[in-house]
Amino acid sequence: MNIAVKEAMESREKKQPMQPFEVDSGVLDSINRVCENVSSALLGKSEVVQLAMVALLAEGHLLVEDVPGIGKTLLARAIAKSLSCSFNRIQFTPDLLPSDLLGTSVYQQSTGAFVFQPGPIFSQIILADEINRSSPRTQSALLEAMSDRQVSIDGKTRPLGPPFFVLATQNPREFEGTYPLPESQMDRFMIRLSVGYPDRASEKRILVGHRSGEPVDALKSVLSSEDLVAIQGMVSKVVVEDSIADYLLSLIDATRRHADILLGASTRSALGLYRASQAIALMRGRGFVVPDDVKNLAKHVLAHRIMPRSAGGSGAIRVAEQILGDILDRLIVPE
Repeated sequence: MNIAVKEAMESREKKQPMQPFEVDSGVLDSINRVCENVSSALLGKSEVVQLAMVALLAEGHLLVEDVPGIGKTLLARAIAKSLSCSFNRIQFTPDLLPSDLLGTSVYQQSTGAFVFQPGPIFSQIILADEINRSSPRTQSALLEAMSDRQVSIDGKTRPLGPPFFVLATQNPREFEGTYPLPESQMDRFMIRLSVGYPDRASEKRILVGHRSGEPVDALKSVLSSEDLVAIQGMVSKVVVEDSIADYLLSLIDATRRHADILLGASTRSALGLYRASQAIALMRGRGFVVPDDVKNLAKHVLAHRIMPRSAGGSGAIRVAEQILGDILDRLIVPE
């Protein structure tokens, strides 16, 4: 068992009530309204919407990997439309510089002083479109902001948010002219998911829905940024019993010992799974985490953070998910 992870979790647990609390119906209604609003634009993808909401409520960030044209950007736009938060879409290209992202100081001749002009990163919801098309230097500037929720420019620290949520997209099957994210940067994303093709019935509804324009443009805000921040604050109060924490740690430890894994899950992975489990428990109306919360989120939180020995590139995720499934089948589930 990793002592550093255990201590970090115990430190978080001390701030929680000793007994599970009853989730207010108004909180659940707010969460459900956002999910329903987003689902009305991204048809037939309720699980994707739920996972995106987990990352948002857990104050993490989301990486969406899939082929073009199946709703990655639509998901981000629908989330932004559903919340009363500032939003910016940043198209990552090879010539995008860190200053284009973060901002820069501009000399004002009239005053004889430099004035900071904030970049698009200074928004509450960020769509980082095709993040792997920009240079590693620009990627690092974004990921540093994601980690610290602040940027330091000209000797001054400027906070980001709250809330501050980055949804990044990339196409894992197109490698020409791209800069794949290294493991240390993939680790910054709490959840990774694929949207996948819609089923036939949902795709027909999409065709019909686009007869009179883009449905996402008609979405209205259903939750204020202040209410969102308040709900995010409730996530840390969700109780994680010692048996559940030990179950989670056994999973993390197993990834580090598995013969088919070259690089196991990090401490940040454990904390991310811990926090995501709290978020999904809250979304399901519980003030406490159960083993299924950890089990159902494991592949989405961990698969992109571990490195299998037998596969590379886009195939590594699939192999990692298979290994995680095998580990979970072998672990003793607490009662």
